[in-house]
Amino acid sequence: MTPRKKAAPTERERYEAEVAAYVAAGGSEDVQRVITAVHGLHRRLSQWYTQSLTDVGLSGGEWGVISQLATAPGGEVMTPTQLATALSVAPSSMTHRLDKMTERGLVERTPDQEKRTRVLVTLTPEGWRTFQQVIKDSDVVESDVLERLDADQRVQLADLLEQAIAGVDDALST
Repeated sequence: MTPRKKAAPTERERYEAEVAAYVAAGGSEDVQRVITAVHGLHRRLSQWYTQSLTDVGLSGGEWGVISQLATAPGGEVMTPTQLATALSVAPSSMTHRLDKMTERGLVERTPDQEKRTRVLVTLTPEGWRTFQQVIKDSDVVESDVLERLDADQRVQLADLLEQAIAGVDDALST
């Protein structure tokens, strides 16, 4: 008789095994539970986001540009260099990416009137529509992910994660 293949572990089983391994290696259980859960949530959502972006004809890099421009404080325009720095890519890669996005009508590059050697990048109306559609589609799935939490729990979770985010720079700079 042929042995049956073992079913792939569920996400919960994988999480529990990871936490157990990290704790066995000397990690603090409460810390490992939080960090492993956040990482697992990020990993699974990232898989969905990648597929979702592909479905609308965007690469992750193109989404990065759209997102940076759409969320710039005060609606500020950005230069290709600022975008490259924010997205941790080489300026030449950003130029190529912006060329493709300009051809598709998602972004517009215009000369800076104050510094003629500088180019400013903005979203076009089509770029804004794309941003809004991706956010609306994502919000549906993200809401489904959080449906086990009531409104108060969501607020509490957001507050706690925001506190953790505030501590990242301090913890990593030491």
